[in-house]
Amino acid sequence: MSMTSKFMSRRAVLGGTLAAAALPLVAQGQDERGPADPEATDVRIRIRIGFNKLTLTATLFDNPTARDLASMLPLNLKIEDYSRNEKIVHLPRKLTEEGSGAFGNEQPGDLCYFKPWGNLALFHAAYRWEGLIRLGRFDDGFAPLLVRGAYPVRIERI
Repeated sequence: MSMTSKFMSRRAVLGGTLAAAALPLVAQGQDERGPADPEATDVRIRIRIGFNKLTLTATLFDNPTARDLASMLPLNLKIEDYSRNEKIVHLPRKLTEEGSGAFGNEQPGDLCYFKPWGNLALFHAAYRWEGLIRLGRFDDGFAPLLVRGAYPVRIERI
């Protein structure tokens, strides 16, 4: 093997090694950027709460977890108070967590998925929690979430 071939071979190996080491960092950066700046879709859902038909609508974001939720609809479940800032809905199964990552700018009106327990979390006040995937935002406010108590809920695609 000539000296030039040896040098080119070492260069190729070194370049390949550096590229392989950089790929996970690039993928991680994309994963963390995506959820922080989500893209809305044309998929909307309606959430009807209780006997007096309080209604929320939400536009879902483009992520695998939101698509998984949409594939399960319609659902007849129960919504209940969880804390001073949210209501939760226990889903019949866990959703995919593929492509999830940290996000910022949490705000009232977010519709999220709580990864550890597999619940929907509907926020009506400020919050901050790392184990969430943001699924979407409520379109016209969140006043129905302020009614305290546990109620039947129907979630359907519109």
